[in-house]
Amino acid sequence: MWRRIDHQPKIKAGNEPPASQLKALGSARELAMPNPLELSAFQSFPVFEDISHHIKEVGGQLVKKVNAIFQLDITKGGKIILQWTIDLKSGSGDMYPGSSRLPADTVFTIPENVFMELVLGKMNPQKAFLAGKFKVSGKVLLGQKLERVFKDWAKI
Repeated sequence: MWRRIDHQPKIKAGNEPPASQLKALGSARELAMPNPLELSAFQSFPVFEDISHHIKEVGGQLVKKVNAIFQLDITKGGKIILQWTIDLKSGSGDMYPGSSRLPADTVFTIPENVFMELVLGKMNPQKAFLAGKFKVSGKVLLGQKLERVFKDWAKI
């Protein structure tokens, strides 16, 4: 029923890439992210801002219930245009633009239009996933906890 899609190869002890390669990869990823002033140009930005405020208000409760870090890679035309991290594992919770500072438990790769339909309740997340409308890597079942967070936010 659920399938796991790993985008990153497993690295075994002693098989790590040299630090110079890691630095180069990190800087390339940063260049791909839009300037913070440009974020508001995206259709999903107001939604992410609103969810971020919700997490700031009830984050402590969510950390106790969810205990996971989610990374949302928002795509357009097959390319990642935005990344957002929802950290409901540490402190009182946080949500910020960019890749996860700590290893994410679950990474969603999702087209922006599909994301908007999901958060607006026009599309069922399970059906969309099974239909291949978005990809999930990592702990797939944690997606149900994130769905609950979005539903709680939508009620406000």
